[in-house]
Amino acid sequence: MLFPGEVFSFNTTVGKRTIERGYLPAPIIIRGELSEGVGGGICQVSSTLFNAVDLAHLKVIQRYSHSKQVPYVPPGRDATVSWYGPDFSFQNNYNQPILIRSFVSGGQMTISLFSSDDIDLQ
Repeated sequence: MLFPGEVFSFNTTVGKRTIERGYLPAPIIIRGELSEGVGGGICQVSSTLFNAVDLAHLKVIQRYSHSKQVPYVPPGRDATVSWYGPDFSFQNNYNQPILIRSFVSGGQMTISLFSSDDIDLQ
């Protein structure tokens, strides 16, 4: 739940990606080069969230694109995140709370944003 005026930080919400927290090694992009790192693939989640946030016209505070095109979203529609680097953050600029729900099924993720019928931009 994100209340009016509140800021959502992906890194703060998700936390540090570590083996102890259940993250696995997977491909990551560093300075345009493919490498392997713990939590690789997390940017698919942040990019999916960015697209939902953008479609809902919430105020994007911080977003960075990858240094290399990624295959899971169209060019310019990604949001790279890293624990010690870029974050994706946005603000609820509406007069009502926003509920963020995510679902994973069959290897696909869906993120939906819900609010009241009385929603207005502040």
